[in-house]
Amino acid sequence: MKDTCLMLRMIAVALLLGGSFAAAQGVTTSGSGVSVRALDKLTGKVRDFDIADRQSKTVGRITITANECRYPQGNPAGDAYASLTIDEIGKATPAFQGWMIASSPALNAMDHQRYDVWVLRCTTS
Repeated sequence: MKDTCLMLRMIAVALLLGGSFAAAQGVTTSGSGVSVRALDKLTGKVRDFDIADRQSKTVGRITITANECRYPQGNPAGDAYASLTIDEIGKATPAFQGWMIASSPALNAMDHQRYDVWVLRCTTS
């Protein structure tokens, strides 16, 4: 329910701002995973990697789990949006849980003192 409400808010904001949010463009397709970029603000190291749906990748002290990735039907390079859960080692609650939009990473960004994570695109194979 919480994810549905968040998704509806993001769609409304995208429509009001005239953005190209995938759901506002029409029919979407689910990818097989997501490509993300992670920045360690302490070391300045940037890493790009793919995570399959329902799989996780650990980077430093965070673990990124890809729940789902969607993109405009027929355009896998289009405006992707992905549901992610990002946990930090030793913390009981996730550092981030929700949808990130590739074209607007600041719209629903992870607020973390050391790491930045954002969606690049969906993977299709």
